Formats: sequence, structure tokens, C-alpha cells
Amino acid sequence: MNLFKKTYLSLIAIVFLSLSANAQSASNFVAKSGKLSETELKRWSHLDLAKDSVPGMSVDKAYSEFLKNKKSTVVIVGIVDSGVDIEHEDLKSVIWTNKKEIAGNGIDDDKNGYIDDIHGWNFLGDITKENYEYERIINDKSLVDEATYAEAKKLNDNKIEEANQAKKQIEFALSMTTKADEAISKLLGKTTYTAEEVDAIVSTDAEINKDKSILKRMLSYGMSIPDLKKEIQKELDGFVKVLSGDNLKTNYRTVLGDNPNDINDTKYGNNNVMGPDKEEILHGTHVAGIVAQTRGNNIGGDGIANNVQILTVRAVPDGDEYDKDVALGIRYAVDNGAKVINGSFGKSFSPHKQWVYDAIKYAESKDVLIVHAAGNDGEDIDTENNFPNDSDDKKTEFADNMITVGALNNEYGANVVADFSNYGALNVDVFAPGVKIYASTPNNKYQFLQGTSMASPNVAGVAALIRSYYPTLSAKQVKHILMDSGTSIGEDVNVGGDPSDKRPFASLSKSGRIVNAYNALIMAEKLSKTPNKKLKG
Repeated sequence: MNLFKKTYLSLIAIVFLSLSANAQSASNFVAKSGKLSETELKRWSHLDLAKDSVPGMSVDKAYSEFLKNKKSTVVIVGIVDSGVDIEHEDLKSVIWTNKKEIAGNGIDDDKNGYIDDIHGWNFLGDITKENYEYERIINDKSLVDEATYAEAKKLNDNKIEEANQAKKQIEFALSMTTKADEAISKLLGKTTYTAEEVDAIVSTDAEINKDKSILKRMLSYGMSIPDLKKEIQKELDGFVKVLSGDNLKTNYRTVLGDNPNDINDTKYGNNNVMGPDKEEILHGTHVAGIVAQTRGNNIGGDGIANNVQILTVRAVPDGDEYDKDVALGIRYAVDNGAKVINGSFGKSFSPHKQWVYDAIKYAESKDVLIVHAAGNDGEDIDTENNFPNDSDDKKTEFADNMITVGALNNEYGANVVADFSNYGALNVDVFAPGVKIYASTPNNKYQFLQGTSMASPNVAGVAALIRSYYPTLSAKQVKHILMDSGTSIGEDVNVGGDPSDKRPFASLSKSGRIVNAYNALIMAEKLSKTPNKKLKG
């Protein structure tokens, strides 16, 4: 999992190469004129395209016009991710607790193989960083066949070439951002500031105006400048590591003590679902917040679903997740009652993909829906690999309980598909909001983040909403409701952020639609009354 892999490299290019494209409004909906207000931006994924001219999921409309006076049941949502801040002010009331386990007694009370798993399980132990899968393959050729090894070796060679080209550019970007930050911080008398505060600065100094321009662009991506500088530094450190060859030397897994190539070796990890460092669970905490932040409490953002519990499975490091951890994590969530599982992670190589396939099939047998992020490489995953998936040949699904989600921008028109989002007429099912999504981050904080990692929990939240109000519907039915009830966009859009590559929006996913909670709930109610009715998707 690497939320920032393509997003922030794209950001560097935008800021320092001054790339831009003009959006074109589509004819079947009217694009909102002007920028979104801060309030609108914080909840744009909840808005309605027809009413608000913003490509949201009509969540607010669902609550105000359809769900009033309707009863719901609690739905457990498994978050397979980097970990979740279970102490967060806007999440602690919705954290799942294992009632079969007695906290702190050091005994496996429920006899599920995991001692004191009160709020979930941590399959990573104290690991926060990991190798990428192609690096592990190069280090252990026995994991794959010759063709896959050659592919991994080629990717590493490409990474070295990319690192040589990108290192100077990112060093320049970091130095320019740091210089601009120092000047504006001194001018404002503070180290943390907003884009509005920068915009309000009036100066005739050309250097100050140049610094303003850089920082306004940077801040437009929803992160504070200190946090953004950290992410740029991470990118730079990654390139330095590749150039030195250290990426092939480090083995993080040894501290865990298990054999990652043995699916039957399950006695590892611990019950600390927040891991050793709260700052490292930003991703999982944000994902959980998108699904389940408390609605209407006037702090932070609002979650999509209003009657859920978050079950945490810590299995996704900074790097590529192990197939074993993902497979066991899915099974753990299923066995502990999750009816929806969110997976905001992915990778291009999967040596033990069959373990994950079997876990997906197991979830299907237990009527559990898996919602998965399509990936942030701007690629067609009908041809490129993106694991885990539900089709080994990219054509025929082996299970019907998994839905793959691409990301939308908040600007309706030609740029409505996020420039980083993967797509695929067969292997992406739907699109949902994934740019500038506001949600919880560790230590009672909130941030705007972006990626298909954010689009996926938006859909998981709607899925949980459906399962909460219509619990008799199956995972398969909910999947197809999400696909069949979405909003169609009958226009051409830019692919990969490239205005010269325009394609029909309908060609970028199987459904050709964006998720619409209001429509989905209406369809769910109708289907719950006619359970034998067949869906199209």
C-alpha cells in the first residue's frame, strides 16, 4: 500500500512543471461554478450531483429524504489497513469490541487462536515499513516462476532509472517548498496556515508572490505544508534507497518471527491494533473515519454509515502487504462478524495470490462483501496487474462478493475522474469520491487525503448503510445494487489527467456509474420486497 505513490509525484509535476488542463462541463449535469466552500469541500462526497452540481454520492439526500423513521441494525465493518486510532474522539464510540474475550487476562477466551483480541488483530506486530513485493521476489527467486521474476527484475531496473531522473527534481521541489514555507511562515508568524491565509497576503515583492503561488498549489492537495514536506521527503528517501540498493537488502519481517510463506503458521502478531506508532496509522484511521465518523456531532467530518462498528485488522504496512497477512486478515474479519470488509491497498505482484483468492471465496461463503480500491497508478487494470482481485485471468470472476472502486474528483466535467485513478471496463466496478476527502487522522486530528484508498471506504460506507437497513439482502445483491443504482455519466472524460486522452466515462468501469446512496437504498427496499428479482450488474 502506498497512498502517495503516484498522487504526490503528480503534484510535484503540477507545481513545478506548470501543467494544466481546462475542464469541460458535460451536458447531462451542470458543473458547479466557482470553488467549493470549506464546508462543502469537507462533505462533498455526501452531496448530490443533480442538486448540488458536485459528483457526490447523495448521502445527505438519503438521510433527509429516505431514511427518516426507518430502523437499522448494527453492521460490523472490517478495516484491513495500517491500523486505526481506536482512541480517536470521533471513532471511539464505534469501535468493535470482542465480547467473547476478557481483556488483559492473557488467555484466548474465545479459542480463535488470537489472545486478547479485544478490538481486532495486528498481523504486523511492531512492523511499520516493509519491502515492495517485487523486491521480495528478487531476493527469493523461488517464490515465483521465471517470467514473473524477470518482470520483477525489470521493474527494479526501471525504478533505478526513475530514481536517477526523479531525485534531482524532488530535491528541487523540497528545497523550493521549504524556502517558500520559511518565508511565508515568517510573514504570517505561524508555521501552520491555510491556503486562504496565503491567498490573503498582499505584496509587491516578486519572491513573496512566487512563494505564495507554490504554497497555494501545495495546500490545494489538502495537507498542511509540514505534512506535505514529510511526504515529499519520504519519496526522496525511497529514491535514495533504490539507488543505493538498500531496498533489496532490508528484511523487515524477521522481527515478527513467522514464516510468511507458510499460511498455516498463524501464531504471530499481537492485539495492539494501533501498532507501535500512532503517526504510522494515518491511512487506516482516515479510512475508518470515512466509513464511520459519528454523524452530526459537529466535530471533524461525518461518516457515511450511522450504525456500524469498526473491526480493525492491521495488515498493511508502508510498503507492500504480504499475501498471508491479507488472507488471514480477511478470514479474521469474517469469523468475527464483519458483513463488509474494506481493503484500501494493492500491489502489482502476488506470489501467494491463491491464499487471498481462497479468503475471498471464504468471505463469499459467509455472505461478506469486500470493497477494494482500484489503485493509484492511472492504469487500465484490465491489462495491468492490481492485486488482490476477483478474476485470475482479468476476464472471469471467481467470486461475486467483491467490488472494485475507482476515484472521482470533486470537479464535475472532463476532469471528474481523478488523474491518478486506475480504471478498467471489466475490473473496475464503480467510481466514487476519492479526491480531497476529509476524515479522521491520529490523535484527534482531521485531514483531507486522496486516492482510491478514500473512494473505497466511501463505497464500503454505502454498502454498510444498505446492509444495516436491509439486513436480509445478500452481499452479492448489495454489490449489484451499488453497481446498478449509480448515477450514469454519458460524457467523455480525461483519463490519467491527460486532456488529449478523452474516453466515454461509461467505458472506464463495468457499471459506467458513480455510486449513489439515495438510489441504492431505494433499489434495496424494492429488492427486499421482491428478493428473487435479478439485477443487471
